Amino acid sequence: MEKKKDTQAKRKPNFIPALLLIIGVVAAAAVCGYYSLQETDTVIQGQVEVTEYRVSSKVPGRVLKLLVEEGQTVKAGETVAILEAPELGAKLSQAQSAEDAAAALLRKAERGAREEQIRAAYEMWQKAIAGREVTQKSYDRVKNLYDQGVTTAQKLDEVTAQRDAAIATENAAKSQYELAKNGAQQEDKDAARAQQNRAQGAIAEVNSYLKETTLVALMDGEVTDIFPCVGELVGTGAPVMNVALVDKMWLTFNVREDKLADFKVGQTIDVVVPALGDKVIKAKVTSMKDLGSYAAWKATKTTGQYDMKTFTVKCTPVGKVDGLRAGMTVLLK
Repeated sequence: MEKKKDTQAKRKPNFIPALLLIIGVVAAAAVCGYYSLQETDTVIQGQVEVTEYRVSSKVPGRVLKLLVEEGQTVKAGETVAILEAPELGAKLSQAQSAEDAAAALLRKAERGAREEQIRAAYEMWQKAIAGREVTQKSYDRVKNLYDQGVTTAQKLDEVTAQRDAAIATENAAKSQYELAKNGAQQEDKDAARAQQNRAQGAIAEVNSYLKETTLVALMDGEVTDIFPCVGELVGTGAPVMNVALVDKMWLTFNVREDKLADFKVGQTIDVVVPALGDKVIKAKVTSMKDLGSYAAWKATKTTGQYDMKTFTVKCTPVGKVDGLRAGMTVLLK
């Protein structure tokens, strides 16, 4: 009888381990649920941007030399490339020839007639004076005879006509002499001077185009991209290279509208740069701008009461940050 009771006691099940296991699982689930429901920090990813300018020319040409390479630092005024434009040389020759011709015409107008021409005109005037004096004497004689009744009126008329013709010839010769002596009219001189100024303007224009074949850096920076190779043709205004102003970098973040309250223009924030070993830098918020309707919108609820827009937050680093490069990722909590 006692053996039978012992056997029944041994067969009785033990639920304590199972109960402890269930309690442990429930506790672990509760802890995981608690931590999973805790609000975590939102990380906003941004990017480093930099101001760039393009080096280009006003005239088309062929790339003759590239004096810099990508990644090289350049100074303002430094020659970075040389273009070849033979057509400009031909235009310069034409403009210089036109200027020479205009200058010669101006000298001729200002100098007037040649000395030989002036002297010849003077001699013709003196000849006309002598002819007028002879005809005047003849007229006086015939007039005296006519008054005495010795000669006819016909003879007096002939001598009078000869005298008047001699006077007119003298006046014409004198005018020719004065014309040769005074030279060209003032209007002719002004016209010749205007032609010369026009030709000089054409030369200045071609020279300005020739200067455009030598491309220089406008500001200090770093060459980021070079587009053509040596020997290739580039058109008017076509960029030859990009130069980044490494001293003018900024950070951009795309921030959802419901997170925008954490940002104020003029506020200083801490930004993490993973590429610099998670270095924390200071940045100042300079502007906030709506990305526009083309940006991604996100509904605040699954039922969609309203959509929130995305804004671009622009920041500038406070002070110089060594090693900071355009394109690096920046993080903001």
